[in-house]
Amino acid sequence: MKSKYYVLLFLMIAIWAILIYRLYEISIKANYYYERLAKENIEKKSFLKPIRGEILDRNNKLLATNEIGFSIAIKPHLKVNSPIFQDILKLLKKEFPNIDTKMLTKVYKKKNSPYYHKYIQVIDFVSYDTMLKAYPSLNLNPYLKIEAATKRFYPYGKYLAHIIGYIGKANQKEVKKDPIVKEIGKVGKAGLEKYYNKVLQGELGYKIEKVNAYNKVLDILKYVPPKSNRNLKLSIDVDLQKFIQDSLEENNYSAVAIVMKTNGEILAAVSTPSYDPNLFVDGISKKEWQKIRNNLNHPFTNKLVNAVYPPGSTIKMGVALATSKEAGNFILKHEFCKGYITIGHSKHKFRCWSHWGHGDVDLRKSIRESCDVFYYNKALHIGIDKLSKDLNEIGLGVKTGVDLPHEYKGVIPNKEWKQKRYKQPWYKGETVIAAIGQGYDSVTPMQLARYTVFLATGYLVTPHFATLINGKPYEEKAKKLHFNREIFQIIRNGMYDVCNNKRGTAYRAMHNLPIIVAGKTGTAQVTSIPQDVRKRAKESELSYFHRSHAWLTTYAPFKNPKYVVTMVVEHGGHGGSTAGPIVAKIYRWMYKRGYFGEQPLPKLLKEIK
Repeated sequence: MKSKYYVLLFLMIAIWAILIYRLYEISIKANYYYERLAKENIEKKSFLKPIRGEILDRNNKLLATNEIGFSIAIKPHLKVNSPIFQDILKLLKKEFPNIDTKMLTKVYKKKNSPYYHKYIQVIDFVSYDTMLKAYPSLNLNPYLKIEAATKRFYPYGKYLAHIIGYIGKANQKEVKKDPIVKEIGKVGKAGLEKYYNKVLQGELGYKIEKVNAYNKVLDILKYVPPKSNRNLKLSIDVDLQKFIQDSLEENNYSAVAIVMKTNGEILAAVSTPSYDPNLFVDGISKKEWQKIRNNLNHPFTNKLVNAVYPPGSTIKMGVALATSKEAGNFILKHEFCKGYITIGHSKHKFRCWSHWGHGDVDLRKSIRESCDVFYYNKALHIGIDKLSKDLNEIGLGVKTGVDLPHEYKGVIPNKEWKQKRYKQPWYKGETVIAAIGQGYDSVTPMQLARYTVFLATGYLVTPHFATLINGKPYEEKAKKLHFNREIFQIIRNGMYDVCNNKRGTAYRAMHNLPIIVAGKTGTAQVTSIPQDVRKRAKESELSYFHRSHAWLTTYAPFKNPKYVVTMVVEHGGHGGSTAGPIVAKIYRWMYKRGYFGEQPLPKLLKEIK
């Protein structure tokens, strides 16, 4: 009997609970809903788009700006086959003969629905001059809405494509990631436009308007202006940038050239061939896209940070420092170069680039004449794991932190890396090859420029393009690395010899300059040489894609380093003869424009002892 009583009591409580909850929903919760709905019927909130910030070079020349114009939108809920909509199309076609009415109709149909009440934008941008003639007739049409609009423009086109990047229409992923992008519709797709997108795009404003049943504005209740014009100032000298790119294109080189101050500021960064970023602002045509895509020299690839190359002999100074750290004064031990070495009982010859050998070689001579055998022996002494660790420490095979998106880190291999990548053990012969910047070794040009700053100053800096971000200075980062000072100075003297001693590998191009330059050449092979070939073929005799990449990395002035110039020419052969003349031209250009201030001529300086 008691159990029946409890069941009945439970049912009564449950029923009362449901009634009380339902009463709450009708009297309180629904009141909030209908109150909000009523408010929405009399108040309309609309967002105000910010104007995208401009990008300027170090001399305040505009590199990315906004053209002023207008957008055109059509009233929603029209049937595309209706006379009204067709008359609108005829009017637009009459005023703007080049518009694609089929595409315009497609855009309208995609957004038009009974639940969408905003005007549908069908033409994103019409220039001010073009709209001036069409405005009177368009403004009289009650179904059209004309609003102010801006369009991104890159005055220097191809010259800065790989640095500035471009903006384009946002995709669904980008819209979900950033609510501001949803309203603006455009987003940075590459380069600094992408890296600093949140800064450049600004912040949305909004206005709340009081409207009547016909959606007519009666009053503005609240107005919050957008935060616009968040500009970006760069360290780039656009005149230097143009000079370098024109010089490379004159020779039809597929190449990279970087000019960096020793504090990490980048004055020029050229990747050729290039493309015109203005093509992407409104959406690139299929024909233009195929043209860029099918170019075997990859104009769309940002080779500054998104291409990796074997560093060749430019790595040798790093190997010397690694040896000095791990093996004391072993780096100062002379080696005898007879043109090759063998390992253990193997007959395989690991050859020096000089068929005849270099004879007795010390550290300075090994850099001046780029002796391979010297570095074969040093690397075998310390092993690949220690070598890899120390090369990573001085910036090779690791990201530089430069303010560009999707930077590659390259590879400075070790035993663990090979086992993980190829499921294979490491061999001593691979250590030998790694010591001269071949085999699995791969670095970006930006890494090599940063590494050269370190060789010149002892500091590992963070390369950067931005100097002022919305009025705030870029925070420079530099780390002091400690190595044996005596050995460091011998290495620098060797780099001096490369450009200023008659036996140096870059002497011909670099010795006759108005400032003293130090550097290192590198010839990075892309194909191996069979053992039965006793004498290497000349680079000029090889087919283009079998020629070595040509490196030259330098710093100046020698005694007080201020600038680094690093260049790689794809399939260019020898660094000294291919990259050297253009690097020399860059230094002459910079000298004439006062980058080095008052400098004594080289003939007045005594040779380094």
